[in-house]
Amino acid sequence: MHPSILTVGEKDFFARLPYQIRHGTGFTVEFAVDVSEAQNWIEVRPPDILMVQAGLEQSLDLCRWLKQQTPLSWIYCILVEDRAQLIAERKRAHWNWELDTTATALEEAADAYVWLPDGNLNLEDSTQPVTRLLLAHIQVGLRKVKKYRDLLQTNNLLSTIAYVDPLTELNNRRALESNLVRHIRTSRNYEIPLSALMLDVDYFKVVNDTYGHLIGDHILKLLSSRLRYNLRSGDIPFRYGGEEFVILLHNTNCQDAFVVARRLQRIVSEQPFVIDNALSIPITISIGTSCLRTSDDSEGVQMLARADEYLLQAKAAGRNCIINCTD
Repeated sequence: MHPSILTVGEKDFFARLPYQIRHGTGFTVEFAVDVSEAQNWIEVRPPDILMVQAGLEQSLDLCRWLKQQTPLSWIYCILVEDRAQLIAERKRAHWNWELDTTATALEEAADAYVWLPDGNLNLEDSTQPVTRLLLAHIQVGLRKVKKYRDLLQTNNLLSTIAYVDPLTELNNRRALESNLVRHIRTSRNYEIPLSALMLDVDYFKVVNDTYGHLIGDHILKLLSSRLRYNLRSGDIPFRYGGEEFVILLHNTNCQDAFVVARRLQRIVSEQPFVIDNALSIPITISIGTSCLRTSDDSEGVQMLARADEYLLQAKAAGRNCIINCTD
């Protein structure tokens, strides 16, 4: 992703910045004239670096607001001091005053605090100390942001690993627990039905004992593929454990859940699972369904328990069977 800087300040302030910043040498530069515009921009398209004119009204408030937004607090905020009275005071005061003023700005929320020189010092000259300092802070900010993005990518990868079953590449039981809470909340907030199918491969132990666990694993992969590609876009399959699977059916009542279950049962049973040219194995599944009730807990424990109970009834009824919920 191309790095970006959002500068916030008056046009005169922007014009005083070094050429390398104004024209985006190695990064994209955007410009906002006030705090409100900057906040809107940050929320829609967060920049990597925020460069704020200290003399702008509410400039420090913008830095504070940024650091209070946890999802945005990684943005590197550079406060550029341009206020004439402070710059003049800096020339008269002892260096302890400058240190104290800088420390205050950093304590308030800025990640960096840079003083612009007074007069008409040429900031186009990259050898000027203030120009070098500004560009150096940009490099610091970009390095920090890169580390943040790398960490975010790593965390996303770890989350994916934690929530995906490595054999079938379906979401696992941990992912189900997380998704179910969210789906129940959505169902109740928008008053739309939610159903679940719990299914089990019939006589899977016989498959493992007859053909070996590698063939059994291959059957589970093929079954997962059939489930994935024969569900509606809003339906989510999970490997619940072993040869047991759960499917969440969005905006689906008990009657509709039975239609989905019967279709999946037919898709699995009507075509044997081809292992190789010499071996194909017929497979059937048993299914229990349940719908979310008003009295159910918000984690979905009771909803899944009913689906599991109906699944046990389906297996007791001879397998290759569906026991459907009634409410």
